[in-house]
Amino acid sequence: MNDPVDLTPLRTALETDDLDGYLIDADASDSDQRYVSGFTAPDPYQTLVTQDGVHLLVSGLEYGRAESEAAADSVSRLSAYDYHEHRAEHGPYGGKLHTLAAFLADHDVESVAVPRSFPTGTADGLREQGLTVTVESEGIVEEIRATKTPWEVNQIRATQQANEAAMETAERLIASAEIDDEGGLVLDGTPLTSERVTEEIEVTLLRHGCGLDETIVACAADGADPHDRGSGQLTANDLIVIDIFPRDKETGYFGDMTRTFVRGEPSEEMVRRYEVTQEAYEAGLEAVEPGVTGEAVHDVVCDVIEDAGYETLRSDPNAETGFIHSTGHGVGLDIHEEPRVSPSGGELEPGHVISIEPGIYDPAVGGVRIEDLVVVTEDGYENLTEYRVGLEPVAE
Repeated sequence: MNDPVDLTPLRTALETDDLDGYLIDADASDSDQRYVSGFTAPDPYQTLVTQDGVHLLVSGLEYGRAESEAAADSVSRLSAYDYHEHRAEHGPYGGKLHTLAAFLADHDVESVAVPRSFPTGTADGLREQGLTVTVESEGIVEEIRATKTPWEVNQIRATQQANEAAMETAERLIASAEIDDEGGLVLDGTPLTSERVTEEIEVTLLRHGCGLDETIVACAADGADPHDRGSGQLTANDLIVIDIFPRDKETGYFGDMTRTFVRGEPSEEMVRRYEVTQEAYEAGLEAVEPGVTGEAVHDVVCDVIEDAGYETLRSDPNAETGFIHSTGHGVGLDIHEEPRVSPSGGELEPGHVISIEPGIYDPAVGGVRIEDLVVVTEDGYENLTEYRVGLEPVAE
């Protein structure tokens, strides 16, 4: 069962600013909404945080499920505040505002803080209803989310295990492929394409209760662009970057992992870049501990890559080859969230789940990236990724 969410920092901020509550108006694709409410719905609903609890306002369609599933102290349906009458009199927009104002009044709320993503129309409409609406600009809920509970860490670990099964599928396909006369990879008489590997990755994830919108299977020059998804037939003797970042369909928590393979004979420069990336990855991992900053971990990784003679964005902010992104990022209900392992990364704390993912890129050579997920512990870190690191693909 999910651990209770500790919203003490948010309530302290409300008290400091003399505000009655914190209001979210979004569907569950908004991770703050999902986190605070403990509920998911495809249509927008409202979550109100006050000093005495968390209160939801949902449609009649979602009411029964919200009552049984939501991590809330109270759940109200729209009809309890005459929504349909308000809608008939004021239209859909005005009806929502009158209903929401009545819901807030029922909880003695005259002033609210709202997240930066709060709908402008709703904010202006509430102000017209006489409420004080203030944007909470610091992202307090996102900061709270950055420190995972043991339950959350276990959900991320489970997603990462599904991720490893998907990576094993991809690696096996590449390792089992034959090389045709033109140097392309062929499996069972059919070209082995980025799209075919991606499909098998997705099927494996679905069988493990996970899904993804996109993944990266990028070969040769495609892999030199860190966010190129890849396309077409994979080729022998070229670097193949596979970056999989699935989300568990039930819990909503992400995993993230990258491996790089070569089917055939890599060049000496490919091997060197791989070895430098692996050294930087290992150095980054070993630098992770509570109290160190994300900036310091990033610097350790840059030191290794720069010492090997490759550019980084630290050595040249305009670099187009070399290490051209940050070392890592937080992972949770969003694939990219706090904290950052970057030049602006703050202090790491126990419970932070972060990626460590150095890479070296050049269209003339291809791309190399190695990525694990780790959780910061009281005395260092625990690696949530057990998948082997190796340039040569293995069919197990």
